Amino acid sequence: MDELTKIKRVIQKVIPTAPHEVMLVLDGSTGQNALEQAKHFTAATDVTALTITKLDGTAKGGVVLAIASQFKIPVKFIGVGEKAEDLLVFDKADFVDSLFNMTGE
Repeated sequence: MDELTKIKRVIQKVIPTAPHEVMLVLDGSTGQNALEQAKHFTAATDVTALTITKLDGTAKGGVVLAIASQFKIPVKFIGVGEKAEDLLVFDKADFVDSLFNMTGE
């Protein structure tokens, strides 16, 4: 975690207003472990946005709601596959619908 703060200091020597965005990328299949990761990363650096990946399998990523709420970090992207086009802009209505989708899709 110390390396993250060091990276920020080094970047700020070149661009004093940097970083403009700090994106925390979490694996949606890790469940509650993602909450612990968010806790440690937000303590080490100023996380400004979340991306949650691996939502193409059985993982629904419900923990992202807890992280966004507890740490007040907006979700910007979700990953639903392995290709670049599978990284989607987060849509909260679609996400909530998918959490409560009872058809098993």
